[in-house]
Amino acid sequence: MATLFPTIGVKDSVTGHGGGPTPPSFGGGDGPSGNGGSDYLERLRRARLGIAIALVGIVMLFVSFTSAYIVRRGLPTLDEASGQYVRDWLQVNLPLQLLLINTLLLVVSSVTMELARRQITRQTALAPVRSIPGVSMGKEHEFPWLTLTIILGTGFLVGQWMAWSELANRGFNLSSNTSSAFVYLLTGTHAVHLLGGVVALLYAGVITAMKRPIESRRIVIDVTAWYWHFVTLLWIYLFALLGFAR
Repeated sequence: MATLFPTIGVKDSVTGHGGGPTPPSFGGGDGPSGNGGSDYLERLRRARLGIAIALVGIVMLFVSFTSAYIVRRGLPTLDEASGQYVRDWLQVNLPLQLLLINTLLLVVSSVTMELARRQITRQTALAPVRSIPGVSMGKEHEFPWLTLTIILGTGFLVGQWMAWSELANRGFNLSSNTSSAFVYLLTGTHAVHLLGGVVALLYAGVITAMKRPIESRRIVIDVTAWYWHFVTLLWIYLFALLGFAR
């Protein structure tokens, strides 16, 4: 007679699952944290959504500045001496050569910022594989794209300061006339926003030196990269508006 025995499943005492190896869990400074990939991707989505909302606000700010600039440029004013409406808008003599150099610096910095973003994205994707015991992928040469971007961005700000000094030497101060005031307003507001990007890059450099989890570094660099591309395009627009829109 056949004897029936109950089937008993073998349960791993550590993992709580059936037989078979358990995938390793990664952590530490160079690998993804133990929160899991879904948590990291959710944090990245939230960060991108936050920067997108911030960029919409900046766009609205410069749209309002542009509208005021265009309206004021074509708006006549009343001359009290003659009692007639006259146009008092003066064309600002911009240092175009210096501004072109600044534009080139910013465009190149946008390229290096994108390379830094792609570099950290690749490192984040390879971090789990590098963390597996016994797996060696060799030492990847990491070019300091982030540092180069900071240098170029700072160079742009220094160049803008030189451009403002040249404007003052040509007789166009902030309080000289309405047209020069708009030049300082538009370029100065842009410089403040770009300075915020430089601060974000410095923060990314600090957390990199501190060996923070790589996904945290990737989120900061990714969001800053999109912001940096935005301020680059914004500057090209402002330069065209001030220098070539007559």
